[in-house]
Amino acid sequence: MDYDLVVIGGGPAGILGAATAARKGLKVVLLEKNDKLGKKLAITGGGRCNFTNKSDGETFGRNIITNGKFLYSALNAFTSRHIIELLNTLGVKARLESGGRVFPASGQSADVLKALQKHLKDSGVEVRYNSGVRQLLSSDGQVTGALLSDNTRVKSLSILVATGGASYKQTGSSGDGYQFARQLGHAIIGPRPALVPLVVREGWVLELQGLALDNVMLRVAKGGRVKAEQSGELLFTHFGLSGPAVLNLSSFLTRNFSFPLDLSIDLKPGWSGQQLNKFLQEHLLQNPARSLKNTLSDMLPQRLATAILALAGIDGSRQGAQVTRGEREGLVSALKNLAVTVSGTRSLNEAIVTGGGVSTKEINPSTLESKIIRGLYFAGEVIDVDALTGGYNLQIAFSTGYLSGTSAGNIQ
Repeated sequence: MDYDLVVIGGGPAGILGAATAARKGLKVVLLEKNDKLGKKLAITGGGRCNFTNKSDGETFGRNIITNGKFLYSALNAFTSRHIIELLNTLGVKARLESGGRVFPASGQSADVLKALQKHLKDSGVEVRYNSGVRQLLSSDGQVTGALLSDNTRVKSLSILVATGGASYKQTGSSGDGYQFARQLGHAIIGPRPALVPLVVREGWVLELQGLALDNVMLRVAKGGRVKAEQSGELLFTHFGLSGPAVLNLSSFLTRNFSFPLDLSIDLKPGWSGQQLNKFLQEHLLQNPARSLKNTLSDMLPQRLATAILALAGIDGSRQGAQVTRGEREGLVSALKNLAVTVSGTRSLNEAIVTGGGVSTKEINPSTLESKIIRGLYFAGEVIDVDALTGGYNLQIAFSTGYLSGTSAGNIQ
């Protein structure tokens, strides 16, 4: 055989898998169809690279949306502490931010990528660029190698598929791994957008494009019961809504709901309706001659205040002393229950993460080897796993890459 292990895909999962196996003495080649490694990694976190989350195991588990139990072995084999220590030895110091999020101290994703490339080189992994794979080869239930796009063959009895999902296709994540797995008999859970912006119908939302709110609560209810909710930052866009809270909520919506659906935005989640009503009443009494629009602008960005008044059907030029109890209650209702209609999401290609992928029922969670084809391993986003924002998805990639590389090394 040409190699002990062929790794397809040079993202975080593939890099960790290749380096880990090579350090166990395997002859490893990493095949990357782009002209450089980690294209998607380079743009994560707005280029800052939130590469892991330092929260405890229970909190980490709550932030995994799909198949968290399947990931138990991988996440315990290679934890956030391990990736922080590894990058530190490679010259990248970590900085802990709110919510357990961990970034490189430099704030530059390029530093993380450079360190991982050094890890590959130090481990003795051969890296081939511009090397797309056409299909995987097998015989009698055992992988035997890969057929490349130029029709050359690479032989190996172990292959790790770490090709990513189907979003951000410009980075090379075009869903190739699903095709490879399907050709060898694996079931694919239909890819769906996860961590994706939402499209809304209301025109007033679009007019607020570029406005960001720090702390809101988003809720989706059905039959009078809240079915999904997320709090955090919201961003108004030219098509609807984005921002961390929206992206996190979307992962639940694309998995469990059908569109269109009604979304409620609580602009003041720290206040009850009664408290907010009392605050407004006192504020208006203290400023009886001031226009309602200006008074409300003390609580909200001016553009949003104008939109709220229009939705509540109240003349913003009226003085505080003229505001009736009914109008005040209408304002409170708008602030606590701002309703929008979500017509759908942006495209799968715009999703930060792809939901769906190779069915976990057909992968051994303790080794990440296929239950169908011997010598075939999977790691990262190509598997049907996904999590919320905050560094969880990258940690899953690192952990599954490490476990698959370890498993392949133990078999040799």
